[in-house]
Amino acid sequence: MATLLHIDSSLNGDRSHSRAVTAAFTAAWREEHPDGTVIYRDLAADPVPHIDATAYYAGYVAPGDRSPEQQEASVLREQLIEEAESADVIVLGAPLYNWSIASGLKAWLDHVIAVGRTTMTESPTLAGKHVIVITSRGGSYRHGTPEEGNDHLEPYLQMVLADKLGMKPEFILPELTLAPVTPAMASLVPQFEESREDALAAARAQGRELAARLGA
Repeated sequence: MATLLHIDSSLNGDRSHSRAVTAAFTAAWREEHPDGTVIYRDLAADPVPHIDATAYYAGYVAPGDRSPEQQEASVLREQLIEEAESADVIVLGAPLYNWSIASGLKAWLDHVIAVGRTTMTESPTLAGKHVIVITSRGGSYRHGTPEEGNDHLEPYLQMVLADKLGMKPEFILPELTLAPVTPAMASLVPQFEESREDALAAARAQGRELAARLGA
């Protein structure tokens, strides 16, 4: 049986566009692979704390040599890393906030990026895993738009997930999500609707395909 790790980081609850798309992925995964396991983390409703010095530097000490304080500080970090290691696929809700990732997602990454284990080692433990990143955004950052070049989310996650952790990221981008609620963007509502439907369809297709392949 295959395991899916589903992570959301949007602050917007049921109104979230990234959550709608990650949910579509997971629903398709469950339908295709009902016997599989789904681990869920909501980094907005149940945030992980920012990593502190004790937990960070404990990562450079062999588990058996850690002080009691380091052992206690390492419990959550170990849990988060093990969840990611146990997953065959990760679906990651990563809305664009202030031109980059949500702070809750950054906190999760800071725990999971572990030198000598998940990165900067000959055999990084997350290498080769598929991670589907749903990066919703209120406007558009495509070539020729006023915000071209200001998306510091996708390049960062591409670098971290692929180059540093050795994972296989694929990005699904529902965009123009502010169009329905912003009068100045009213003319872009059809493009928003098309982008949303394309994102939902892509997520469902990816969920089915990966569940069928990895759950076989």
